[in-house]
Amino acid sequence: MSDRFLNPFFNLEYVPAIEDLGDDYYDQVSAADFPEYILRFRNDRILPLLGLSRQSVEDEYFIEAFGHFPHNKCLALRYHGYQFGEYNPYLGDGRGFLYGQVRGIDGRLYDFGTKGSGRTPYSRTADGRLTLKGGVREVLAAEALHYLGVNTSRCLSLIETGEALWRGDEPSPTRSSVMVRFSQSHIRFGTFERLRYFKRSDLIQKLLDHVIDYYYPEIQIGENRYAEFYASLVERVAKLTAQWMAAGFCHGVLNTDNMSITGESFDYGPYGFIPTYNPNFIAAYFDYGGRYSYGNQPLICRLNLEMLQVPLSMVISYLDLDAGLAKFEEYYDRYYIQLMMNKLGFHQVHFPETKEFVYKTIELLQETQLGYHDFFASLGENFNDGWRKESSLILENLELPLANWTTWKQLYHQILQQLPIDEMEQIRYRLQHYNPKTALLRPVIESVWEPITNENNWEPFNQLVQKIQAKE
Repeated sequence: MSDRFLNPFFNLEYVPAIEDLGDDYYDQVSAADFPEYILRFRNDRILPLLGLSRQSVEDEYFIEAFGHFPHNKCLALRYHGYQFGEYNPYLGDGRGFLYGQVRGIDGRLYDFGTKGSGRTPYSRTADGRLTLKGGVREVLAAEALHYLGVNTSRCLSLIETGEALWRGDEPSPTRSSVMVRFSQSHIRFGTFERLRYFKRSDLIQKLLDHVIDYYYPEIQIGENRYAEFYASLVERVAKLTAQWMAAGFCHGVLNTDNMSITGESFDYGPYGFIPTYNPNFIAAYFDYGGRYSYGNQPLICRLNLEMLQVPLSMVISYLDLDAGLAKFEEYYDRYYIQLMMNKLGFHQVHFPETKEFVYKTIELLQETQLGYHDFFASLGENFNDGWRKESSLILENLELPLANWTTWKQLYHQILQQLPIDEMEQIRYRLQHYNPKTALLRPVIESVWEPITNENNWEPFNQLVQKIQAKE
């Protein structure tokens, strides 16, 4: 073990923000001991936000801080939640905890949260562990979403821990790991739902003040403070949902305990990126009714916001809550149109054809079942100034015997003609920036997991992470 005083993770300025709320919101816990500790992933892209450089952080520092967990005030947060529409009062952090909270160099508060670190009072019959494959999948999802512009948590580290785990959804025995998630907050919709279950309006108000002070600093103290918070949360969630949809991402399990009070995406279990545009795409094999299908995500996120009104109504009037929620669709449409226009190469959205162009794009992709990610990547690969001169030159090597195809190319051409010729290079840049060639489809994940499980070969995984981070 290294000298504790040399480990930069121990010398960060930790902020006991949630701890100071009091133990009505958490239980103090300790991590499990594991047979071995092998660092499999370290996210050097996060280190500068902590004021650290890659050169100053050795691998053993990650293992010492986030494998052995010498921290003696780790917190398992308490929450409830609606799971597939049914209320569950037996939830809480069951295989992880809040390791600590730190200020980034940007002044914002961030959490280090573990996953797979052992049993807690909320583990029920589970073992409190994370499979190595589950950790690998979350690393990849978080990085892919981050570089697609989604407001997401990320993984700081992944450590293999040397245990054999048995799971019904993976070939078993399978390998174990501990992951550390780097996020804005681990406070969930379900945190408030639990307090309502126990009829503690005083604790709801206390938690609201905490959330606003730390995560909504733009909201001033005043009589409308709580209503402004909810209205802002509605906008953040609408924006996040639009980001998922534009990225072609299906979270898979949008229970209220998986919804962050900051409007941040987190907790990637059975997620999936759509191969083609299919609103009925399901990421979770156990989602038999398609409740959390790709196309249902805007509806479900709005519903979860509506369900959050129940605990918040102990402090905020329903009139104010309904006024905030009423703008969800407006926010979602605005952000979705902007994001899709970005993917199509445009910064401006005020063209007469904008909405028709976006929805014709979706119709085209749904009707043809072209690869969703491949289609947008091909725009960046093939774009040239000739597209502005003649609509027939747009993706001229792609022949689709559809009226929609001709209409779509004409709309693209009309918008290009409204822009000056010197804007064409910026369109090419945006097409390539917003549409990387590497899409995190299921076969891609399996292609890097197979060499890990068969040969303990991590090179394909490392190469995939590098491609994602380079937006290739």
